[in-house]
Amino acid sequence: MAESPLVSAARAWVSENYPYNRHHLLRALEWLDRLAPASSEGVRLATLTHDMERAFPGPDSPQMTALDDPHYNQLHCERSARIVTAWLRERNAQEPLVSEVERLILAHETGGWAEADLVQAADSLSFLDTNVDLFLGFVRSGRFPVDAVRWKFEHTFDRIKVPDARALAGPLVTQAFDRLAALEQTLLDSPAAGNGNGQPAVSAPSGD
Repeated sequence: MAESPLVSAARAWVSENYPYNRHHLLRALEWLDRLAPASSEGVRLATLTHDMERAFPGPDSPQMTALDDPHYNQLHCERSARIVTAWLRERNAQEPLVSEVERLILAHETGGWAEADLVQAADSLSFLDTNVDLFLGFVRSGRFPVDAVRWKFEHTFDRIKVPDARALAGPLVTQAFDRLAALEQTLLDSPAAGNGNGQPAVSAPSGD
């Protein structure tokens, strides 16, 4: 499909400013285009940019201390929406489009209507496709325990409301669980390598 100038500009913005996890956002747009290739420009922009607050850390950046923290998710959505809408206005985007993107980013963790459910589904599919290694790394570093990461994988799948997306996510979440179980067994077999529970004690940066 022909890509709008704003989507092309957003793709470059993501690629240039979010090297830590840009693949997740770029892949989310690919999943959206597979699920709903006729999606509006607003849905495509929200999918592509929904995590961009993490590309611009600052004093108001929310701090992730647990994977099941709804307050963190709310702050993350709100900060991403502020950053993305400011970027859109700098490029003279029309206010109805800015408002649509803002509303979708604010809802990207929860969904709630057809378009928001698509953004959430594309985010979830991309997470299971691109970020499993990142979260296995959190287990290895001791940042989050196995049970927390297992919950994150399960929650990411369970929250998907779009039937076609759930079907696509099934094999991905199964593979994620299998890899986590294998890692857990490796850590249990090598307790001396960690901090007494088979997990090293080094910290790691956040991201999802």
